[in-house]
Amino acid sequence: MNAITISRQMGAWGRKVAEATAELLGYRLVWREVINQAALRAGVPEVALATIDELGIMGIKPREEDLQAYHRAVRQIMEELVEEGRVVIIGRAGQCILAGNPHVLHVRVMAPTDVRISRVADEQKIPFEQARSLVERSDRSRMEYLRRFYHANIDDPTLYDMVLNTSRISVRCAALLIEALIKNHENHENHEVD
Repeated sequence: MNAITISRQMGAWGRKVAEATAELLGYRLVWREVINQAALRAGVPEVALATIDELGIMGIKPREEDLQAYHRAVRQIMEELVEEGRVVIIGRAGQCILAGNPHVLHVRVMAPTDVRISRVADEQKIPFEQARSLVERSDRSRMEYLRRFYHANIDDPTLYDMVLNTSRISVRCAALLIEALIKNHENHENHEVD
């Protein structure tokens, strides 16, 4: 398996799962670098700011043609990363951009809303209701992003090879499950060749 994409909900600990998986497998972790590289390649730095600002706090509204150039650059960068291999890609619609690539494993990391809200409140040291607002806005933003640019529903299980609920398993266990799926896939490929 050349690459793993990690789609996550705010507060589901997807970044932690991605970090643990990358460390366990000896893969490189890629996250916001994709945004920055794509914005530079497309010559649209304001799109990088707008993309990082998933909650819309800065109010940056890039032109449609700049967004399209940016998305083409993201696709190119992700395809290059898969070619390089041994990479875990967090977010950026990797499950859609790299859909159908037999060398990519797509993982969704999720947890129940109240669990995620509690985690965000604890981690950011903010009141529960403020954390609820952040989580709900993030969920809407991520859902709209995939719908708008990839005509996909982020919660569609067919976009993923594995869906992990971190309210039921630890970050370490999630990484081990991903590793096991990769090993199973590699063993299956080796037996098909024999």
